[in-house]
Amino acid sequence: MGALVSPVWYFAYGSNMETATFRGRRGISFSRALPARASGWRIVFDKPPVVPGGGAVANIVIDPAGVVFGVLYEITPEHLAHVELTEGVLIGNYHRVKMRAESLAAPAFATTAASVASDRRDPALVPTDRYMGCVIAGAEEHGLPAAYIAYLREVPVCHETAGVRERIDAVFHELRPRS
Repeated sequence: MGALVSPVWYFAYGSNMETATFRGRRGISFSRALPARASGWRIVFDKPPVVPGGGAVANIVIDPAGVVFGVLYEITPEHLAHVELTEGVLIGNYHRVKMRAESLAAPAFATTAASVASDRRDPALVPTDRYMGCVIAGAEEHGLPAAYIAYLREVPVCHETAGVRERIDAVFHELRPRS
């Protein structure tokens, strides 16, 4: 009989908050999904996409006075490796960070979680309307604070073309775990 694998926590703050993206498009299974916050970080939408031609995607930066809301996913170490593969950690698109995250769900608890951040930033970029729709849908799905969702709705966006979406979907299809 195989050894039990201890789960890990992953803190999602962008489109991975949406179950349709995390479980659906990326193929990541999880045991639990909890609304959460991480103090000492701030969300920004200025990271260039891994697939050229798209708009900016979410990123987090250290900010001692900041707080970012997101979703704590309980996943296996293998699924964390897959998250990092789909986020481009191996090619320097993001790098893994550790953070202290607190669940907003009862019973509340704090844990150390893995997440991703990037030094690749371009303040001239804005996210696409489709991408922000996923971020907002994930925030609503997991019951993040109304004021935070209102903030997300105010982020400037650009329109995503069909050709870009097809390229992005093809990349994620190739990266899905094979059963």
